[in-house]
Amino acid sequence: MTNLNWECPKCNNTQYEEDVLAATGGGVTKFFNVQNKKFITVSCTKCRYTEMYKTESGTLENIIDFFGN
Repeated sequence: MTNLNWECPKCNNTQYEEDVLAATGGGVTKFFNVQNKKFITVSCTKCRYTEMYKTESGTLENIIDFFGN
């Protein structure tokens, strides 16, 4: 999402920071703490308003995360 033409809906600032948020789903993934949900966050540098965009998490990443716990 780099070079995103983004404008904050709260303060109209166009400067932002990107980050990644990983989370567990439900059931077995929650029990084993496998973070199989992945989101890109876009945060306004002025007022800190944040939007999240869901992305795909690869199977290999899930396996590595499982054995890393």
